[in-house]
Amino acid sequence: MVRNINDLNSVHIDVLKEIGNIGAGNAATALAKLLNRKIDMDVPRVKILDFKDVSETLGGAELPVVGIMLKVTGDLTGNILFILKIQAAVILVNMLMGKPSGGSDDAEVPEFSEIEISALKEIGNILAGSYLSSLSSLTNLNIVPSVPDLAFDMAGAILSVPAIEFGKVGDTVLYIETEFTEGDKRVVGDFFLIPDVDTYSVLMNALGVSF
Repeated sequence: MVRNINDLNSVHIDVLKEIGNIGAGNAATALAKLLNRKIDMDVPRVKILDFKDVSETLGGAELPVVGIMLKVTGDLTGNILFILKIQAAVILVNMLMGKPSGGSDDAEVPEFSEIEISALKEIGNILAGSYLSSLSSLTNLNIVPSVPDLAFDMAGAILSVPAIEFGKVGDTVLYIETEFTEGDKRVVGDFFLIPDVDTYSVLMNALGVSF
């Protein structure tokens, strides 16, 4: 059984990277339909992390961030988190709304309008749906994301929500660094699939990867 990071070899990582790339392609297509213009997406990095290392990946537990969370149910179960630094969230919202790219200090949480919050939630929806769709198409597993929740808080506080459930789920996460590009504007967000303890073994079995 794949129970921890050390059990995952380069073949597993290649498979997960492919899922990330297919998912990013699906998400870019969905965004293009939504916005009626092209926003490029890329997956620079796919890694398996210990859950305890996630906050450091984000830049520290006290960093203010925007967090979009979804539950995952079906044949694969767990949580999805999509996390953006504040400045990245502002740029991404402006990109989505077709506004000039205004910056914001990472330490300041701006006042997002309801429409802008809805846009961020929709990004979470599209990313979760796209990555899970690529998983489903490769595995024939039934995977269903919930309606997204959104929070503005310190990274550590947002991460504490799935952490509360870690008595019954695994302690490793799939990290997909997700990059959005439109012209000279570039935004990087952090997508995490936080699986229940048996999710990786179910996934790898379905993909035909032996371990």
